[in-house]
Amino acid sequence: MKLILATRNKGKIQEMKSILQDLHLDIHSCAHYPSLPKIVEDGKTFHENAIKKAEIVCKEVRFPVLADDSGLEIEALNGRPGVLSSRFAGPQCSDEDNIRKVLYLMQEVPNSRRQARFRCVIALAQPGATTRTVEGTCEGIISCEPRGTAGFGYDPLFIVPEYNRTFAELGEAVKNRISHRARALALAKKLLTETFENRSKKHHNR
Repeated sequence: MKLILATRNKGKIQEMKSILQDLHLDIHSCAHYPSLPKIVEDGKTFHENAIKKAEIVCKEVRFPVLADDSGLEIEALNGRPGVLSSRFAGPQCSDEDNIRKVLYLMQEVPNSRRQARFRCVIALAQPGATTRTVEGTCEGIISCEPRGTAGFGYDPLFIVPEYNRTFAELGEAVKNRISHRARALALAKKLLTETFENRSKKHHNR
């Protein structure tokens, strides 16, 4: 069974494929479809962006599509960067640019007020069916400097209190058990299992 991931982000693709590997699906991404249009993520919420990406890609490829929109919500910054997480420092910014901006804005914030969460919304779109969504979160604290080299995005800043390490220090194996995306994907797996079981039944009943 073929599943398309509605992203070109190499870090996300690797992470999602790793978490979904036990479903034994033929997983592709937007990188396999160079003619796909660039999707403007102009939604005001993670739900809006995830649904938009999933439905646009599904309409083009005619296969089930999984799309996520995720980001960092920092309490001291009133929930920012939120839906702007990937472009917080500007349209063409790098992960390092975003990290520098967060640290600059947080430089006067004491340790007691550095709470944050990663939020991930995943949408599953498939031809002829209603798009469904699931959500996962992970609570943490913003560090005062980048720590660790694994992962991507804001991982070097996000300390998981139970481990007292950032996502970038924990590494892939642990992160893929406890992260916001891992929690959302665990719920998405149930949707995918239902989807492909129903498709198999329809195929056998023809």
